[in-house]
Amino acid sequence: MKTAGVILAGGLGLRVGAGRPKQLIEVGGRPLLAYPVETFATAAGLDRVIVVMASGHVAAAEKLAAPYGGRVEVVEGGETRTASTLKAMEAMGDEPGDTRVLFHDAARAFVGHDVLDRCLAALETHESVAVALPVTDTVVAVSGGLVRDMPPRPSLARFQTPQGFRLGTLRAAYELALRDPEFVATDDCGVVHRYLPDVPIRVVEGDERLLKVTTPLDLVVAEHLAAGR
Repeated sequence: MKTAGVILAGGLGLRVGAGRPKQLIEVGGRPLLAYPVETFATAAGLDRVIVVMASGHVAAAEKLAAPYGGRVEVVEGGETRTASTLKAMEAMGDEPGDTRVLFHDAARAFVGHDVLDRCLAALETHESVAVALPVTDTVVAVSGGLVRDMPPRPSLARFQTPQGFRLGTLRAAYELALRDPEFVATDDCGVVHRYLPDVPIRVVEGDERLLKVTTPLDLVVAEHLAAGR
């Protein structure tokens, strides 16, 4: 059974306010994107790695991929996360449907091999896998400025990435999604959950270091995480 890793780096990260894609901001003396590229490129469990890079910045990603020879390939991303996922699947057009593939957000730079291994192991027996951590805050549903519901914390989890799939399953989910005129997605497990509801999504343990860099404050935390590596 083949395996592949996809690093989604197609966004511009405007909320960081850096004037360039956040995945190219230097953290710990290296571009943020360099960290997940290194982790995926040196993962023993992956046969190939694809970086989906923001339009106009492909050369920068290729420079980061160069030390790993042909193990890491770079393709240009789309205007949305969904479009970038589709670009990655297009690049894997010749891969069989039972290929295990991990999709990871470049903004979660400090992913470790242990998380990748947990996802790949779960894909031995499941078609879809999510990485998550328990919720520690009280989460409430609010409407019109009023609390409408307070779900019990043990039933809640915080999704991270990577998210893993059998490639054929994800292809089937997107085939249905793209026929839906109201289709909107923020992550790929959501696409499987909505359009292939009979496919169980296995949840494996995440990592507190999988911070998603979104705001300037996140960059401060990222500097400390980079120093710890």
